[in-house]
Amino acid sequence: MAKLSLSYYLFLLSATTAHAARQSNGILTDLREKSETGSCTEDGVIMCKGSNSFGQCNRGSVIWMPTAAGTCCKEGKIDYCKDTESSTPSDSPATQTTSPSVSSCYNGGGPTVTLEVGVVEGTTTSLPAATAAVNKYLGIPFADPPTRFAPPKRAQAAGQKINATAFKPACIQQFAGSDLVAGFTKAVFNNPGGVPPEESEDCLYLNVYAPSTPAPCDGRAVLFWLYGGSLQFGNAGQPFYDGSSFAAYEDVIVVTVNYRTNVFGFATSPELPITEQNLGFLDQRAALDWVQREIHLFGGSPDKVTIFGESAGGWSVDALLTSYNKGDQVPFRGAILESGQISFNAQPRPSTYPQWDQLATALNCSTSYGSNLECIRAANATVIKSIIEKQSLEFNPTFDNKTFFVNAAQRRADGVIPSIPVLGGTNSQEGRIFNVAQNSSTAFLEQITANTSSLIDAISNAYPLSGFDSGPTPYDQLSQIFTEYVFQCTAGLWANASAAAGIPTWQYYYNASFSNTQPVPGIQALGAYHSSEIPLVFGTYPRVNVTVQEYALSAAIQGAWARFAKNPAGGPGWNPVGSGSPDQVLGAARGIGPAGAISVDGGIYLGANETTVGNLNMAVLGTRGDVLGSGVTVIDSEEVNYRCGLFAPTYSAVAAMDRATAAGLTGGM
Repeated sequence: MAKLSLSYYLFLLSATTAHAARQSNGILTDLREKSETGSCTEDGVIMCKGSNSFGQCNRGSVIWMPTAAGTCCKEGKIDYCKDTESSTPSDSPATQTTSPSVSSCYNGGGPTVTLEVGVVEGTTTSLPAATAAVNKYLGIPFADPPTRFAPPKRAQAAGQKINATAFKPACIQQFAGSDLVAGFTKAVFNNPGGVPPEESEDCLYLNVYAPSTPAPCDGRAVLFWLYGGSLQFGNAGQPFYDGSSFAAYEDVIVVTVNYRTNVFGFATSPELPITEQNLGFLDQRAALDWVQREIHLFGGSPDKVTIFGESAGGWSVDALLTSYNKGDQVPFRGAILESGQISFNAQPRPSTYPQWDQLATALNCSTSYGSNLECIRAANATVIKSIIEKQSLEFNPTFDNKTFFVNAAQRRADGVIPSIPVLGGTNSQEGRIFNVAQNSSTAFLEQITANTSSLIDAISNAYPLSGFDSGPTPYDQLSQIFTEYVFQCTAGLWANASAAAGIPTWQYYYNASFSNTQPVPGIQALGAYHSSEIPLVFGTYPRVNVTVQEYALSAAIQGAWARFAKNPAGGPGWNPVGSGSPDQVLGAARGIGPAGAISVDGGIYLGANETTVGNLNMAVLGTRGDVLGSGVTVIDSEEVNYRCGLFAPTYSAVAAMDRATAAGLTGGM
């Protein structure tokens, strides 16, 4: 037997120190695909055929690093790592580690990796004060270029090196409404401050952000991002979705994914099987399947995936959570929902079959089923985009009871779904961005209450203008009602229902406003508007006019999200909902108060009957990962949810309408 050099043992020592592998009954199990070149020596240390000078097993671009003690082989392949004490003398470098049986299966290195589709070459970037550089792989295909209105198919080998140094096109997007509304939406959500992305039906690509340093044998935690956009627009190439900060500072891997939206992603043609209409949701599942097969090649663990998304991305996360059954093999173990869930709806989800007929008519396709699917499938994509935008034809998911269940809330309550830990929350001024230029709450209240005068009066009286900051307008009242009715109260119902079902549940409440993240630079008029937390979550806020408080709050939020991803059952760092303590939410800063303190006031609204929240001052200080020290405190959720009971009759009516819609579409399936 050849002797291992001292340099090899020293290399092992540096690679294994301070990492701990997954353990079960004394066995450290590596579920990844095994090396094809491993062979065993008498003392259990792997020597590899065709290995490099350190004895590592190379498979493609991935290095399988053996442990110095207790690693065993079976039939010439790495089989498992046995957790045993080494008989090597205690002064041997091989035993002077915190976890002697841990190996580094991913040895780090440059941004080139061999995947199923072929060799993929990315770029490397470094961030200030980070301990590791980040390898960025942009535009990796996870599916073949899709056939219009057809489910995604697994990507085939490219036959040549793939340049993964730039984002691929966004899927076809729809920005409907008046020129003012569409223009504002584009300015805020379609690469603000930059050039709008190219759009194409060939769009099923994802991006990976991974630390360049060696990973533990059981792999790094993975954060899998799904963007928002009402399922009508969005793209993974948004600069605010860059995962480099997460990877560099929190030692996690971030995957951001394109998926089809609007009619291209949710084609409600009666000619399509109902289980093939939610194409966007099927795209998301295809990307999760890719993660299960390939993420270990970047140093990630397929067993440590946390899905997270904002708005429609949050809907998508909840759709995934509620579409699996207990006992299913679920491709994620944790979920974070930012300003979105589908279990409790504030507005009914109408059938979009009429929109399909309107599109067929506008394209001069027959409205007779049996022929218009192929006609629309053959139409020019730019023409389709123009029609659905000008006519505001919105295409939504179909209740297929596969990817999208009408009884999602009931499935959770009945304990049918897996008990996957969740973290969810909303922003304190979600509604302001949806109601720009609106000056009355009357029409909205008439709509949500079916013009029930007693309900309208009760809700209006609960939001007096006197409760707002200086210079209040009906816009302020409408925006706050919208915030609580559509987002905040439904999120509270979701969190309480999850906790009641025995699911580990944590809740946050984002209440911060910074001038450099406002849609209109230099002002804070929209406050903590819908999606305003994203730059702080990803650490991608503009560095112009950045404050110490903004930096600290972003670091605290990233630390909480990463802490949850690394140990979902352990939570983000505060008490779970239903823990016996008051339900707690994450309360962050909106404005800067005296002496550098911040005031947590539940939003810009201070209702006359509100449980006191205002004037709760705290310093914006703390170190990375200190959840209670960087502009963050904990409050009882009732302090911001006390008006939610007003909306209970409306929520019940919406649920009944959704059930009726689903019964009509599926025949009661």
